[in-house]
Amino acid sequence: MHASSALVFPILAFATAAAATGAWVTPHDSYSSSVGVLGCKINTDRVAYWPGSVDCNNICVKLTYGSRSVHLLRIDQSGGAYDISYDAWNYLQTGSSATADPIAGGTVAMDYQEVDASECADLIYTPGSKLPLSAANSMNFVASCLSQPNSWVAKNYVLYNICDAICTLGFDETCSLDLATSNQPSCPHTLGLTNTLTSAPVYNIQYVTGKTVVA
Repeated sequence: MHASSALVFPILAFATAAAATGAWVTPHDSYSSSVGVLGCKINTDRVAYWPGSVDCNNICVKLTYGSRSVHLLRIDQSGGAYDISYDAWNYLQTGSSATADPIAGGTVAMDYQEVDASECADLIYTPGSKLPLSAANSMNFVASCLSQPNSWVAKNYVLYNICDAICTLGFDETCSLDLATSNQPSCPHTLGLTNTLTSAPVYNIQYVTGKTVVA
């Protein structure tokens, strides 16, 4: 649930069918990623902030409410809640974006399935829909996935010299990684420089107001 709410909701997941799991889903209006996925390179209105560690394979979730479904990138670990981007939560209930018809509320019972990562390809805005990660701050996650060489992330990631998930520091440039020569990525500029970056803003849609603001 968005941190500004004073309400406390039950954190529950429940089986509803062989292929789906039910969860009490809450809205989240500030982009983040516990593994350093860069918000300026993805659709931040379609993100799942789910319990449990981010996985090297199961990063795409299909969430259904009634007759509506959305696909979400599961790229952040919550403290236990089943949070999703406010716009997705709003759309599933109203059929409209939160920018057009914002609503308020708390937990809503929905059904989700883990699906093939290819079903979330249109949510990733990099060439080949490769998962965009911070070269300076995502290496623990990258290393864990490279230790599983057949995992989806190991075969489908790209590193950028951007230091934070909301893309305010660093350089918008790709980096290479050759573990045979170094465990650090190589970038055109020095890795991890906290240069102010303004060319790739990340936007949030504010809870209740529906206003779009820079993260």
